[in-house]
Amino acid sequence: MDKSLSLVHVKLLAFDLLSLVQSPPDTPTFSRDGVSLSRAEVLGVVVYRDHKPGRFLKFAVDDGTGCVPCVLWLNHATSPYFARQRPQGVRLIADVANSQASLVKLGAVTRVRGRITSYRGAVQITASSVAVERDPNAEVLHWLDCLKLARRVY
Repeated sequence: MDKSLSLVHVKLLAFDLLSLVQSPPDTPTFSRDGVSLSRAEVLGVVVYRDHKPGRFLKFAVDDGTGCVPCVLWLNHATSPYFARQRPQGVRLIADVANSQASLVKLGAVTRVRGRITSYRGAVQITASSVAVERDPNAEVLHWLDCLKLARRVY
C-alpha cells in the first residue's frame, strides 16, 4: 500500500529522519516504510550554528537520537526566485526569516518545521518555521507524539 503524507509536516525523531531514502533520486520526495514524505517537524536542542547574514543560517538540532542539519534561507532580497513576487511580500518573508534566525541560539530547545531536502547526499530540513520552546516538557511530549504517530499513522 503506497501512502503519501507529502503535504503534512510529519513529526519525526532525528534517527527516523536521517534514515529516509530519497525516492527516486533527485526528486523532492522521500520515503519511510513505503510512505512518501516531503515535510517534517523536529524538536531538540540547537548544538551548532553558522550564520551568514543576508545569505543563510545553518544549524543542527539534537533530539537525543541524532543531529538534524537545518538551513534557514535569509537571501530573499537577492534571490531570483523571489524577484517574481511583490516587493512587500518579499520584505515580509525576509523580516520573518530574520526574526526566526535571531531566535536560534546554542542550547535553546527549538521546534523546526520545513521541507525535507538533500544536500551533498545528506538529508536536511530547509526550515520554513522556527520556534523556541519554553515548556520544559516539550521534548518528552514530542518523543511520545512521534512514537504514537509512527505506530498508528505512519
